[in-house]
Amino acid sequence: MTEHSRDAYRGWIGGEWKASVSGEWFEDVNPADTSDVLGRFPNFTADEAAEAVEAAAAAFPAWAEATWTARAGVLSRAAGLLDARRDAYAVELTREEGKPLSAARSEVQRAAATLRFYAEHGISFGGETIPSDDRDSFVFTWREPLGVVSVITPWNFPISIPARKIAPALVAGNAVVFKPASDTPLIALRLVECLVEAGLPPGVLNFVTGSARRVGPALVTHPAVRAVTFTGSTASGEAIHRQAAMTTRLQMELGGKNPLVVLADADLDTAVELAVRGGYELTGQACTGTSRVLVEQRVYPGFLDRLVDAAKRLRIGNGLTPGVEVGPLANARQLETVQSYVAIGQAEGARLVYGGEVWQEGSCGRGYFMRPAVFADVTSEMRIAKEEIFGPVLAVEPVPDLDAAIASANAVAYGLSAAVVTRDIRRAHQFVRRIQAGTVKVNRTTTGNLIQAPFGGLKQSSTATFRESGRLALEFFTQTKTVYYGS
Repeated sequence: MTEHSRDAYRGWIGGEWKASVSGEWFEDVNPADTSDVLGRFPNFTADEAAEAVEAAAAAFPAWAEATWTARAGVLSRAAGLLDARRDAYAVELTREEGKPLSAARSEVQRAAATLRFYAEHGISFGGETIPSDDRDSFVFTWREPLGVVSVITPWNFPISIPARKIAPALVAGNAVVFKPASDTPLIALRLVECLVEAGLPPGVLNFVTGSARRVGPALVTHPAVRAVTFTGSTASGEAIHRQAAMTTRLQMELGGKNPLVVLADADLDTAVELAVRGGYELTGQACTGTSRVLVEQRVYPGFLDRLVDAAKRLRIGNGLTPGVEVGPLANARQLETVQSYVAIGQAEGARLVYGGEVWQEGSCGRGYFMRPAVFADVTSEMRIAKEEIFGPVLAVEPVPDLDAAIASANAVAYGLSAAVVTRDIRRAHQFVRRIQAGTVKVNRTTTGNLIQAPFGGLKQSSTATFRESGRLALEFFTQTKTVYYGS
């Protein structure tokens, strides 16, 4: 149904598949094997981004008038298409982003489940009746869509994050302009294709690719844009916040420096498993990934030994290879950034007890690989303890007690996710109450969130306005009108 050539894909604007009038393209490259080019995508211009916004604005009134059931039906049918194509899409996702095939398969499934969740719950999301002392008056609230919503997403979860933003926006009756990360446009395109094939009217969803500097301003500052939902770095989020008009609603999920606190009564094998999963799965490229491990001094040596042993056993390689647990970094720039933090940690006096070097063994020489790193004897003043690295680096810090662990964990600018490992329910409750994080877990890894549960951070991890995921996500994409009826 698409008008793509074998190696050149197009954007979707106003119900048409289009290349850019600029004639410029960029390549979509496999980070595990840079000789593997998945295709080329158009580098759209600022005017073309504005055209996409205007197409969405033109399509909005009719889509807003469509019934909730009709809008939910599109999401349900698109979910079915994702399910049917799961295996093929998972291979493309792994080639494009690098994560192991099993994780890619799970992500496609999650995107389908997200569409179904909002198809089901969007129908029942409405207003409320309000008691009035005036017996001749009937008062209620009415939920209505905002208008045009810009969706700007990152490369680390390139189909599940777009799904959790686009699905509630559409089912609520908004029109969408969607810009994916330039490292992962193909799997984003597949989501768009499924929604279009499922019967989404022309203009309701528009898909533009290219440089954020070119197309980004139109998606934020165009007068027709009523809301922007963005996931990415804190610096980029701050830039969007500065550009947006006062009347533009913003939802931004940003950086994290997520701690795992290991108390002396914890099962150390469980604690190590959680640290490895949180810190090294997805090559550490998750906003909720474990970046710091704060360990009570009494069990610090034993935990550190177990952690190093576990890190040594991890299998590094192309995500399409069975058994691989750690894939590549997303691109050369990301590898360079993570390598710079390895050097910073060593210069600051942290002890690099394992890994940290670029990994080029065998076929890995054609990609952006590094051996997972373990830093020991980290202190809370070090940059590797405070700044987001977004790679497979764990900074392990000894602490005397729970109070010190919470103080150190809270001493950073971020507050996205945090976890504690303990058998003591009393101390677990203390941690839950006092930790400054939007997602808090007990005896679980810092990563992951349920589709049906609200998700978001505190401090510089979020705009702290509207939550993503769950039914609460629909609040961001709707506005409340209060209605008074008199006799």
